Amino acid sequence: MEITVNDICLALEELAPLALQENYDNAGLQVGERQQPLSGVLLCVDVTEEIVQEAVEKNCNMIISHHPLIFNGIKSITGENYVERTLRMSILNDIAIYSSHTNLDISKRGVNQWIANKIGLKNIQPLTSVSNEQLKAVVFVPKSHEMLLRNAIFEVGAGQIGDYDCCSFSSTGIGTFRASDACKPYVGKPDVLHCEEEIRMEIILQPHLKNKVLKAIYAVHPYEEPAIDFYSMQTGMAQNGVGALGELETPEDETQFLNRMKTLFRIPVIRHTEFLNKPIQKVALCGGSGSSFIRTVIAQKADVFLSSDFKYHDFFSAEKKLIIADIGHFESEECTKEIFFEQLSKKFPTFAVHFSNISTNPINYL
Repeated sequence: MEITVNDICLALEELAPLALQENYDNAGLQVGERQQPLSGVLLCVDVTEEIVQEAVEKNCNMIISHHPLIFNGIKSITGENYVERTLRMSILNDIAIYSSHTNLDISKRGVNQWIANKIGLKNIQPLTSVSNEQLKAVVFVPKSHEMLLRNAIFEVGAGQIGDYDCCSFSSTGIGTFRASDACKPYVGKPDVLHCEEEIRMEIILQPHLKNKVLKAIYAVHPYEEPAIDFYSMQTGMAQNGVGALGELETPEDETQFLNRMKTLFRIPVIRHTEFLNKPIQKVALCGGSGSSFIRTVIAQKADVFLSSDFKYHDFFSAEKKLIIADIGHFESEECTKEIFFEQLSKKFPTFAVHFSNISTNPINYL
């Protein structure tokens, strides 16, 4: 089966919907055409000229990164900086570029959940939750088209509840309608009141899928005017959010814990506040930049906060209530390559997906 850019985009957006991204972000397809056939995909954290060259050498005509190459406005492509040179190089080599950034940070299957699992945390929850608003689509359909319609709606991503997919509920009832002379009804006759046994189908969906669900319904529903309702609802606890909070099954000594983090994330050095001489059990974390969440972490009574990009005065904010540990921005998000690989390998088990061998970390240690 031929895999296209669009197939990869849809698979990644099932993992981390674009609707989850922060307002300032620019996640999604940045270079390339959606119907372009693919020969292979290269996974990386950042897109640079070296990464594009590596894609060419590995016969990959799509690059998937965590950090967007195009983040601020582009007014020209003249090669004045690495972004312009990288863009020009990718276009000349017909290489598509896709980024999954803050939407992957916020997704319940994204960066922070992955780090929490890697550390070995239990009872994991978001550090700060995002809205858990969802929609419920209710559509009435004759029994003959029940399965066709249900599968069409599932195909666009609706019916996801937690880690379960293809979730729906159906009940049977009698629908009535009378078509005018201008109609060509699927069942019944114009100007005659008609009763039809119908299925009431209910399916949960994320708000950003509404238009796709409508399009799917109209594509397969036999009625000229199908009855469709959308209800806004809050469903249980919010599962998506920024950061993660969890507990170690067995408390660890402070030095032992931070040394384990150095090994896990391959970090040569960790900047941290003073030790408090008490065991580490409750752990807060945030992949990438997390200094704005220090107060939140303290309020949660965490023993340690793992994140990056802390400034000098941020460390004072710990106030001997917890340990702040800077594990490095690149180091905390290098796992995104593994997250992408797991998702794409599951969806396309025989397709060529490659890890980049190039470290794009701009920070060096001496």
